[in-house]
Amino acid sequence: MTSTHDNDHDHGPVSFGKAFAIGITLNVAFVLVEAFYGWKTGSLALLADAGHNLSDVGGLLLAWAAFGAARLKPNARHTYGWKRGSILASFTNAILLLVAMGILAWEAVQRLQTPSSIDAGTVMVVAGIGVVINAVTAWLFLAGSKQDLNIRGAFLHMAADALVSLGVVVAGGLYLWKGWSWIDPVVSLLIALVIVVGTWSLFNRSLHLLFDGVPDDIDMEAVDQRLRALPGVVDVHDLHVWAMSTSENALTAHLVIDTDHLARDALLEQATLMLHERFEIRHSVLQQESREYAAHCPMGERC
Repeated sequence: MTSTHDNDHDHGPVSFGKAFAIGITLNVAFVLVEAFYGWKTGSLALLADAGHNLSDVGGLLLAWAAFGAARLKPNARHTYGWKRGSILASFTNAILLLVAMGILAWEAVQRLQTPSSIDAGTVMVVAGIGVVINAVTAWLFLAGSKQDLNIRGAFLHMAADALVSLGVVVAGGLYLWKGWSWIDPVVSLLIALVIVVGTWSLFNRSLHLLFDGVPDDIDMEAVDQRLRALPGVVDVHDLHVWAMSTSENALTAHLVIDTDHLARDALLEQATLMLHERFEIRHSVLQQESREYAAHCPMGERC
């Protein structure tokens, strides 16, 4: 069995340490301001948004910790390092978002039954500041949101916050214009629904990866066909692909080799290069074996 590991392995996602530090600092300061004015004005939307922002500070801290843990070097007790922490963080972030929106929806329903007046002007100013802060923080994570599920979780948190704050501004404006005391909780309910729909994909994908599901961007049939097409390969079995982290995938496979094909090192190099360039699989373990060995594989049915 031969293990191959790409030396460019560390050239994955760039460091988002500064983005996390800026985002957490801005949001902690804003939570304090928003909670104070939410209590002072009696705005449920503002208080709910402050609570949601507080949960997002925890989410950002969790994502930052997981991002740092994923960069720790493997050791004898953790041979893959702590890479899976990023998957766990993205799953936890999705749970936090869904729970926060459930609480928001519950409070909104309660407020609908007993509407109350709010200081709409102050609410709009504070929420407007929140739109700017959350939009800037989301922008800091935009670059990595498509490649790394953990960074995507942080991005979704901040984008959701920006949307909630924008909804609070709209609710305050409608209250000033029409005097509708029910608009504050109704807007909160609509925003909660939008965020739940947007978060479901993060929840589903991270849960899938936690159970070693094949990453969404990997076509297993295509991987199998490409391996079989390599010179000297007559069969492929025991093929597995899973996510080591939210930004790195791994593969193991048994390659049955024609006995007349002796260029095993060349085959290994070609297979590794193909898996990296075609499927972005940076860590592969390929076992080369003869037809005779494959026919009596000690792994039994699992072959």
